[in-house]
Amino acid sequence: MAAKKSKKSAKRPASKSAAKKSPMKKSTAKRGGAAKAKKATTKRKPNAAFMKPMTPSATLAGVVGSNPMPRTEVTSKLWGYIKKNGLQDKTNKRMINADDKLREVFGGKKQVSMFEMTKLVAKHLK
Repeated sequence: MAAKKSKKSAKRPASKSAAKKSPMKKSTAKRGGAAKAKKATTKRKPNAAFMKPMTPSATLAGVVGSNPMPRTEVTSKLWGYIKKNGLQDKTNKRMINADDKLREVFGGKKQVSMFEMTKLVAKHLK
């Protein structure tokens, strides 16, 4: 009986040490640390095409203003207008309900998805 106990006790420490030293934990810890250091050193540069000032058409100028501005700013001002006037659909947040000003920009459509909105607004930028 003493021999059986010694075999069991001999196996227990081996399994505990195997659980503590998992090869997957070591490799992911090394990779995660290296990836974080890499991300911290490189900065993301904005795309020059998005930052180029563009002039909005007369219909779009009624919503966002008439001064030349980058596409990113046009989009943010458009979303500000949508949020301010409560034009986002209550049930499906991806849909925008057009008021009189936006209906002209959206080509007469009453409701447009947010992905289609950027496509329609691009037609009004020169």
